[in-house]
Parts: sequence; C-alpha cells; structure tokens
Amino acid sequence: MIGIVGIAIVFVMVFGGYLAAGGKLSIIIASLPFEMTMIGGAAIGAFAIGNDIGGIKQTLKGIGKVFKGPKWSPDDYRDLLCLLFRLVRLGRQDTVALEAHIEKPQESSMFADYPRILADEEAVALICDTLRAMSMNYDDPHQVEEVLEKRMEENLHHALHPAHNLQTMADSLPALGIVAAVLGVIKTMGSIDQPPEVLGKLIGGALVGTFLGVFLAYGIVGPFAVRLKAIAEEEAHFYALIREVLVANLHNHATNICIEVGRQNTPTHFRPSFSDLEEALRGAKAA
Repeated sequence: MIGIVGIAIVFVMVFGGYLAAGGKLSIIIASLPFEMTMIGGAAIGAFAIGNDIGGIKQTLKGIGKVFKGPKWSPDDYRDLLCLLFRLVRLGRQDTVALEAHIEKPQESSMFADYPRILADEEAVALICDTLRAMSMNYDDPHQVEEVLEKRMEENLHHALHPAHNLQTMADSLPALGIVAAVLGVIKTMGSIDQPPEVLGKLIGGALVGTFLGVFLAYGIVGPFAVRLKAIAEEEAHFYALIREVLVANLHNHATNICIEVGRQNTPTHFRPSFSDLEEALRGAKAA
C-alpha cells in the first residue's frame, strides 16, 4: 500500500508543480507515446539481452514485493522459534525420531503445524540439512557455521538479482532519454524551415525524452530497486535465525538458551517479546 502512495505522491508533486508553474500537458501528452516507445522499448530490450528467462521471471516476480512487502511476519518468526525448539528438543531426546521428521519434512506432523514455513523450500532444506549434518558427528561446530554462512551468502546474492537488474535499468534510463531527445532534435532539424511556433512544439517534444528518462530512473525504477534490495536483506534475517539457533545447539547450549539466542538475533520490529515467546513455547512443549 505504501508503495502505491509513494508513486501517487511522485506523480502529483512533479506534474502538479509543472501545472502550477503554468506548464501545459498537451506537448507531453502528444509526445509521450512515441518517447515511451523508444525509451521503454530500449530499456526492456536491453534488460532481455542481459538476462536469461529465469532472471526475467525472478525480476518480474520481485516487482510484486515492492507492494506486498517482505514475505515473513512477526508471527512467522515466533513460529520458526517454536519449530526449532521442538526439533532441537526432540533431537536431544531421540535421534531416531528426529530423523523421521528431517528426512521427510512434507510428511512430518511437526512441520505440518507451521504451514508457511513448510511451504518455503529453502527454510525447510536449511533446517533439515543442518540437523542432518549434526547427526554426522561434526567435531567442530564452526565447520557447520561456515557452511551455513556460505550458503546464505549465495542465497542472498541470488535474492538480490532483481534489485540489481532494476538498478541497472535505472542507471541506463537517463542515457536512453538522451537518445530519444537527440532523435527528436534530428526530427526538428528536418523542419527548420517551419515557423517558430511549430519548431517550439517540436523542440518541446524532443525534450520530453530527456525528462521521461530521468523521471523514470529516479522517480520509479530506482526506488523500486532500493525497495527490493531492502526486502531481500530483511528476508535473509529469517534464514540467519535458523543458523543462529542450530549453531548454538551445536555448541551444546541448553535448548531454551538456543532459542533465546535466536530471539535476540531477530530484527527488532519482528522480534517476539520474551513473555509471548515463552507462552508459545509452552504450547510447543504440550504438542
């Protein structure tokens, strides 16, 4: 919702200020279809050249996050801590029983209690792979921590791909606007014998290209890229929480301490309070 409000503010302030200063929209409206075709078409074509099908789909899907926001909510962080508590607790009580859950998580009654987490393949894989590695009797917990760190770095790099694509497009739009403007000037020079009022409209139409390129770059596409980058980094905290709890478990800390380590490493605006988490964990213990 806030993204739509931001776009509305950009348009109202820019074009409202232009009209308030005595500007006329007729020249912009008349030139807009042609300038947008040149600038937008060139930007989309360059984007297609620089990406494969997977990258294009990922970027288009990522644009929706600008309006939806991060995938995970505070309730999801609390549920993740409860799930990890149950898994760690079971692993210390009965390793064989734990294996039944981590080998087939889709059939696990424990994972089934948290459907949003179960639906995320990476979260499930990260939990199961790490718990499976623990069963291999790693002598040094830092080995597992290093593997998890590299895995999450790779995941974050992949998640940032849409933001990088949009930022590259934003960087290219002003230059493409200049290209459109130059073509407009060439068109104007072909009508140099026309009266000043005609030449004025032609020059104004050419300058629309420069305006449009800069406006799209810094008013729309650039902010989209910044927002996607922030969302990707915020969602990465969810997976970092898994690492913190399971690494603490590898160091043989008490189960409650492992969960508290995870709670303390949860971003402030998603972090459940101690009392809320304690109540949720009581429910997990009962389960």
